Amino acid sequence: MSLKENMEALKEGLNSEEKFFESAIRTERFVKRYQKPLMVLVVGSLLAVAGAIGYQSYVNAKIESSNGAFNVLLTNPTDKIAEETLKNDNPELYDVWRLSRSVANSDVSALEGLKNSQAFGIGDIASYEAAVIKGDIGALEQYTKKQGALYKDMALIELAVTLIEKGDVKAAHQKIAQIDENSPLYQVAQALSHYGVK
Repeated sequence: MSLKENMEALKEGLNSEEKFFESAIRTERFVKRYQKPLMVLVVGSLLAVAGAIGYQSYVNAKIESSNGAFNVLLTNPTDKIAEETLKNDNPELYDVWRLSRSVANSDVSALEGLKNSQAFGIGDIASYEAAVIKGDIGALEQYTKKQGALYKDMALIELAVTLIEKGDVKAAHQKIAQIDENSPLYQVAQALSHYGVK
C-alpha cells in the first residue's frame, strides 16, 4: 500500500469515528432533553407488565379455587364452605351447580330463582325445567314463543304429549309441525305424530 492509500484509509477511519461520536452526542442530547418522559415511559411499561402478570395470577387463582370448590360440591353438596367459595369466586359456575341441584331435586322455587341468572343459558333452562316440573302448560307455551329458547323443541314435544293425553289431536299435530326438519328431535316428533296422534 502506498502512502496515499494509507492516508485515505486513515481519513475514512477518522470520518467514521467522527460520525460515531457525532451520533453518540446527538443521542446523549436527546436522552437529556427527554429524560423525564423516557423514564415515565419505561416505568409505566414496567408497571403495566407487572400489573398484567399480577392480574393474570389473580384470575388463575380464582379459577383454581372455584374448580376445587366445584369438585368438592360434586362429591359433598352440603359443604357450605365450598358453596360460599364457589359463589364468590365464580358466580356463573355457581349458578350451573345450583341448576343441576335444583333439577335433580325437582326444586321449583330454586329454579324460579335462577330465571334471572347472568350465566349463559341458565335462566332459559331454569324456565323450561320449572314449567316441566310444575306441569304448567301455559309456561311451556310461553317458553316456546321465546326468541332463542334452547329447549323449544323439547317444550313442543311436552305440549304435544299433554295434548294427546287430553285427546286434542289437532292441537298436538300443530305443535309437532312447529319442529324444524333440522332439529335433532325431528325424528321423535315424527314418531310421535305417526304413532301417538294418528
